[in-house]
Amino acid sequence: MLRVVGVVKAGSQPGPVPFDLIVLPHDLRRIRRKLLTCVHGDEVLVDFAETTSLAHGDCLVLDDGRRVEVIAAEEDLLEIRARDPQHLLTLAWHIGNRHLAAEIDADHILILYDHVIGHMLEHLGATVARVSVPFHPEGGAYGGAHSHDH
Repeated sequence: MLRVVGVVKAGSQPGPVPFDLIVLPHDLRRIRRKLLTCVHGDEVLVDFAETTSLAHGDCLVLDDGRRVEVIAAEEDLLEIRARDPQHLLTLAWHIGNRHLAAEIDADHILILYDHVIGHMLEHLGATVARVSVPFHPEGGAYGGAHSHDH
């Protein structure tokens, strides 16, 4: 079985062309121990000492020297747009108050699709559209996406 022995962050170090890809949604890119299946069927075992956040373009370094590139999967999301910057801040507050993972940009916010939350945001004056794109939520105060698994 192929084992992951390290991570090379995207753009930090040139190296061999990855021999395969692994496509992961945002919640599986924060990882400590897991068996992952690459696009072409190879399985790789991740067994890090600590939980590690993987980003789009990072490479997993295998024990045989080869690399597997991490690709952020497209996910079913809501794109939230506001009337103006102040309104966007208000919408962000409502999203944060519900402890939802969010990707915040200057002119919009992305969250995981939830028709109830979408309806609430529309009621607050937001323009809400369902989209399918890679999701890169904010890491939170402690470095990772918030989870209610505790």
